[in-house]
Amino acid sequence: MTATDPALTALAQGWCALSLLHGRIEAHIERALQARHDLSVREYSLLDVLSRQHDDEGGHLQMKQVADAVVLSQSATTRLVTRLEDRGLLERYLCPTDRRGIYTNVTEAGLELLAEARPTNDAALREALDKAAENPELAPLVRVVESLKTPAAA
Repeated sequence: MTATDPALTALAQGWCALSLLHGRIEAHIERALQARHDLSVREYSLLDVLSRQHDDEGGHLQMKQVADAVVLSQSATTRLVTRLEDRGLLERYLCPTDRRGIYTNVTEAGLELLAEARPTNDAALREALDKAAENPELAPLVRVVESLKTPAAA
């Protein structure tokens, strides 16, 4: 395959379309969350991921797992956790069975903000997908996104 190979060109164009769709959706959600709840998309995602933890064995995520879930480096995730902790939305504590481990939990204030922000997030996502579906190049990707099932529902 060469750089001018049609298969590579099509692949690159597909990647550009996917990247464009992601960027448009994220920017639309970001504006809505910032305007109504003073939250970034990453902050919302972190609160959402951590709110799904449970206290049973294996119910807490290690920072690497959290970083993977919110698609950030571990250091960026730590900074994000610190910002939300400073706002009283998260709290950290030592693992009771392994003093080297640190857990992060969403506070009541964090859960309340998440509950308030979820409809905004969902509506902004729907709006962004509907707008993208009007673009012939993005419409097939929108259909794929809409057809996906979450792991719990699949």
